[in-house]
Amino acid sequence: MSDLDILEEAMNEVAGGKRVAYLGPGVSALSGGSAPTTPEALCAKIEAEVRAPRRASGNMWSVAQYVESRKFRATLNDIVQRAFADSGAGANPIYDWIARIKPPLVVDVWYDDGLLDAMKPGNWGLVQGVSRNGEWIDIFTRTYDSAGSEIDAPDPAWDTLVYKPHGRAAKGSSFLLSDSDYVEVLTEIDIQRPIPEEVQMRRTGRPFLFVGCRFDDQMLRTFARQIVKRSSSGHIALIDGPLTRMEQRFMEELGITRLDLPASAMSEALTVPEG
Repeated sequence: MSDLDILEEAMNEVAGGKRVAYLGPGVSALSGGSAPTTPEALCAKIEAEVRAPRRASGNMWSVAQYVESRKFRATLNDIVQRAFADSGAGANPIYDWIARIKPPLVVDVWYDDGLLDAMKPGNWGLVQGVSRNGEWIDIFTRTYDSAGSEIDAPDPAWDTLVYKPHGRAAKGSSFLLSDSDYVEVLTEIDIQRPIPEEVQMRRTGRPFLFVGCRFDDQMLRTFARQIVKRSSSGHIALIDGPLTRMEQRFMEELGITRLDLPASAMSEALTVPEG
């Protein structure tokens, strides 16, 4: 089978609820607009307002930690939220498709609200990661229904659960970005405590389709590794161009079939007219 044939089959499995879509910033980039769509671009946005020391420069998590430590968390929140506000983003075929097919679980690891904006009111909900900065309770996530009201826990009867493990950069929301945000999460993630039970249930028996993601940083690999834990074999990833040595090892470790295709190949497959 060609890469495009494998992709088509994987998309059919996502539509049939047999595979989980794992969407990265490369999918967000398909919407256009001015919001950052890579960790490097978000890091540059932050550094444009607060100059970071050379040892941290270029690393999103370290730069965020520097800003939080020297300028307080409110400054970091303001910079990041403004970076994602009023981006002028347009329609996104992948988000629209996810909203239409209503899969049991979709993982969205970028900070924007593009997928949530595409979802219509209905029988679905959101679980997002939250920063513990300023929190006084033992919390890793918050849960919301499709109307945006916070609730205690995901509903097993939801048609779709959207899981944003790194949170959202929207006003009034929360996100994980600085090194300190991840300290307790990474301490507990190997035993799965930060990952909601409903997410764990819905991934069981289903492999993943990674789209618009890179795994060239340890943080990204760690989260992906734990989110797919105890799922199923047969993962597929769309990543075009050469892989880093650590990405190649990560693919081998998780048994991921890598397709040398950009995220736009999936978008194009969704917009090809029938017949």
